Amino acid sequence: MKKLVLLLLALAVVWGGTAWAGKDELRIYIWSEYMDEEVMTREFEKKFGYKVRIDHFESVEEMMAKLQSGGANQYDLVCLNDYVMEAALSMNLVQKLDHSKIPNLKNLMPRFYNDYYDPGCKYHVPFQWGFTGLLYRKDKIAARDAQSWSLVFDPNKLQGPFYLLDSQQEMISLTMNYLGYDPNSYKTDQLKAAMDLLVKTKKRSTCLGFKGGVGARDEVASGVAQASICYNGDALRVIAENPQTLGFTVPKEGTFMFLDNLSLTKNAPNPEAAYKWLNWMLEPKIGAAISNFCQFATPTKASLPYINKEDLNNPSIYPSKEVMDKLFYLKDPGANMKLLDQAWTRIKAQ
Repeated sequence: MKKLVLLLLALAVVWGGTAWAGKDELRIYIWSEYMDEEVMTREFEKKFGYKVRIDHFESVEEMMAKLQSGGANQYDLVCLNDYVMEAALSMNLVQKLDHSKIPNLKNLMPRFYNDYYDPGCKYHVPFQWGFTGLLYRKDKIAARDAQSWSLVFDPNKLQGPFYLLDSQQEMISLTMNYLGYDPNSYKTDQLKAAMDLLVKTKKRSTCLGFKGGVGARDEVASGVAQASICYNGDALRVIAENPQTLGFTVPKEGTFMFLDNLSLTKNAPNPEAAYKWLNWMLEPKIGAAISNFCQFATPTKASLPYINKEDLNNPSIYPSKEVMDKLFYLKDPGANMKLLDQAWTRIKAQ
């Protein structure tokens, strides 16, 4: 009988059952370096008594694959960006929130309470927002040359090594926008043009391939690469360590902005702890502490008075209206997902 019980417990883990976490543990699945995890977990555990376990992913594709293969049963909270939210809802991976357990939702900026993909925050709580741009070495690349995505796509502009962003929809949509197309369009001829340009770019001898934002950032900081496509907060943390050598810019053609959210998974093992975390992170000083660490922008209005003044005045975190007008959201490709997958497979294979 004892052996049978042990076997059933093991199978529960393999099948993605709730044996992964106890009632005194909160499990979060999120991007790496998104908060000071040592401080945040210690403070949460001290205040609420739950143990916190945080696992990381480095791409949207990795995260979605994990959720679909049992992660929706293993984690309590998952970090979903805006355009993935629609897909997660259609796949029944997250559950509707009980707003009575998150009274601090009142602290949000109104614009983030009614985003297009989930008006009224029925399935998500906004966490941080930001955008992509070019991280580059100022000792190798002139600032004027980093003002356009042509630095990456034009073989005559950059002779040194560089990285492309290893994120399927983001990289393809960014390329389509550079070509003058709607970044959320999936017309066959436009998608092919973007795919062809990415293949040509990837095949250049100076292209080091595709890499996640944090990894590519570190390669630029160490001098292995001269430039990379990078998320603004990731870039700013290494620039702070070497402002004379590193720079970041939003190219003139524009780029996509993202809103990362935390959602309660469909079969969260410990929803009570999850609600405690969601409400806690919306407290003014807690929300500010998260943003002050990761250097992404807070969606929590009540946190603004506690944001570092230099960050509030930094256009690479809180951009001007001129730059904001050039930012665009990505949207769920829906039925076009197969086309996107096929294009990305061909780009990676060639």
